[in-house]
Amino acid sequence: MAEEKRKKVLELPIKVVFNETGISFFLKGNKKLTKFKTVDDVDQYGIYFDTFAPASVQKMLLVNYVAFLEIGRPEYTTKRQDVIDLSKLITYGTLYRSFDEVIFGKLLESQVVHAWNLAHTDSPIERTSSVAETQLTASLEANRATVVALKQEIMANIVKAVQVNDALLPEEKNLQIFLADKFLTTLRPFVWSLFVKFREKKDFSLLLAEVESILKDFMLKSKISEFLSMMTVELAILGENANVQSFAKARYKGTLDPVEINQDTEMRKMIVEEMRLRNQNVFLSWRVGGESSKTQGGRERLQIKIYSKDSATLENKRPVGKPGEEVKPPEITKRSLMDFYKDVSTNTAGNNAELGLYYLTYLTEECGKLGVQFEGGITELRDSSLNVITLNLLF
Repeated sequence: MAEEKRKKVLELPIKVVFNETGISFFLKGNKKLTKFKTVDDVDQYGIYFDTFAPASVQKMLLVNYVAFLEIGRPEYTTKRQDVIDLSKLITYGTLYRSFDEVIFGKLLESQVVHAWNLAHTDSPIERTSSVAETQLTASLEANRATVVALKQEIMANIVKAVQVNDALLPEEKNLQIFLADKFLTTLRPFVWSLFVKFREKKDFSLLLAEVESILKDFMLKSKISEFLSMMTVELAILGENANVQSFAKARYKGTLDPVEINQDTEMRKMIVEEMRLRNQNVFLSWRVGGESSKTQGGRERLQIKIYSKDSATLENKRPVGKPGEEVKPPEITKRSLMDFYKDVSTNTAGNNAELGLYYLTYLTEECGKLGVQFEGGITELRDSSLNVITLNLLF
C-alpha cells in the first residue's frame, strides 16, 4: 500500500522513545516528555500515544529524534492493517534516511565538491559543514523552480520507464512516480542547496546520473517493505495465538478446547479481555535511527523484535534460589526462523506456517539480490512458550 493511502490516524498504543538528539530538542522547546518502562524493563523518555498520525511519527524518524518504537497489546488480529501500515512507515523511513546518507556521501566524494575544496581551502565543504536552517530555507525557497527542474531531470528516465511498463496498472505507475519523488523530497536541504550551487559546473551531470542510479536501487529495495511488514504482523499473530492458548490453559485449568478457542469469536474475545486486564501482551519493537544504528557508508540498521509474554528479559533471566543454593540458569535455545516455522503446528498456533515460510523465503532471496543484509532468529526458554523473535536488516 502506498504511503499516501495510509490512514490519517492509526489506533495503536505506541511508545516513541527518543534518542539524545530528540530529548535535547524537546527539552529546549520546553516540551514535557513522558518517562515510562519499555518491554525490557528499562526507563526511557519519549511520547506515548493511544492514537497517532503516521506523518508526524515519520517526520520524527526522518529528523533522527527516535531511538525505537514499541507497541504492546494482547491481540493483533483486529489491528492487522494498522500494524502493517506502521511497519511500512518505519521501513520506508529507514530507507529514506539511508538514501539521504548515501547521496550526501556521494556528493562529498564528487568531482564538483573536490574542485570547490581545492579552490576554497578556507571554506571547504565537508560532512561537518554547518549552515543555518533559516539560511537554507530562504535559499531553497528562492530557488524553488531550480529544485523542481533538478528533480525532474533526475526522475526523467525513471518516469519514462514506468510509463511504458505495460505490466503496471495506472495506479501502480502513479505510485512508482510518487515514490521516486518522495525519496528525493526527503533529501536534507543542505544537499539540495549544493545541487543548486553546482548545477552549472563541469561534471555535475555525472553526479546527477549517479543520483539517478542510486534512486533506482532504493526504489527496488522499497519492495522489501511490503513483505517485511506482512511477516512482522503474522509473527505477532503467531505470538498472540500462542499466548491465548497458554493463558486459557492456565486460567481455566485445561478445560477449554484449543480448537474451540480459535473458532469461537466470543470466547476468544472474553479471553483476550482478561489478558488485557492482566497485561498479558505481545510486544513489537522497532529499533531505528541514531548513530549506533548506522554503519559507515550510510547503511541504516533496522531491528524488529516480537516479544511473547514476559520474554523481554530472556537473555538476562536468572531464577532466584535460597541463600547458598546453587541455581541452574534456565536453558535458553536459539533457532533460525526457518526451523521455527517448520515446527509451528497449524492446529495449535491457529495460523498457517506456510505463509510465514513464503515471506521468509522471499525476503531472504530478495534481500540477497538487492544487497540488503537480512537475518532472523528466535530465542526460546526450553519447555515454555516464551520467546523473542528478532529480525535484523542492514539497508
